[in-house]
Amino acid sequence: MQSYQKLLLENKAWANEKVADDPEYFDRLAQLQTPEFLWIGCSDSRVPANEITGTQPGEIFVHRNVANLVINTDVNLLAVLDYAVNHLKVKHVIVCGHYGCGGIKAALTNHDFKAVLNMWLRNIKDVCRIHSQELASITDGELKTDRLVELNVKEQIFNLAKTSIIQKAWKHEQRPDLHGWVYGLKDGLINPVCEMKAGTRIDDIYTYDDL
Repeated sequence: MQSYQKLLLENKAWANEKVADDPEYFDRLAQLQTPEFLWIGCSDSRVPANEITGTQPGEIFVHRNVANLVINTDVNLLAVLDYAVNHLKVKHVIVCGHYGCGGIKAALTNHDFKAVLNMWLRNIKDVCRIHSQELASITDGELKTDRLVELNVKEQIFNLAKTSIIQKAWKHEQRPDLHGWVYGLKDGLINPVCEMKAGTRIDDIYTYDDL
């Protein structure tokens, strides 16, 4: 049996189990999606949003990319953010990184990862530059990587606040709150590292006055 065939068999077993426990489960799920949360996480297969938060399908709207970045030219992410904020009316947006992130480790090197990855990782290198003094003071490699994971999450929260999507929702509906978390692969626990309540003031240069 091929590995992908095993996935299909597991899917059937899972679906049958759900129906056995609750015959109306899929009918109800198909008719309703009202999540309170948008989760922007890392693509790393070890960080599944639903499992580590104990939530069910339909409770978290999810976007994932390498190193959980919020980039102002990423139409994919911005489409997800727009839909979550303006149509699903989420109350919270979570950026969740994780300790030991491969993308963060790669950004700390001077290795050439070829064109596409180089462009992506440069966004993390910008975080390194912004916080270069603090990072330079950390001599332990693992501690430096972990700290950059946290600083990266904080910068992505700030990047969310810079968007007109978030600012318009803050102005007219006083939501969503923004949360920066980091997940620990070694203990399974989430470390909240920052938060921005709806309406938090940011640098004037990034604010829109005609939303």
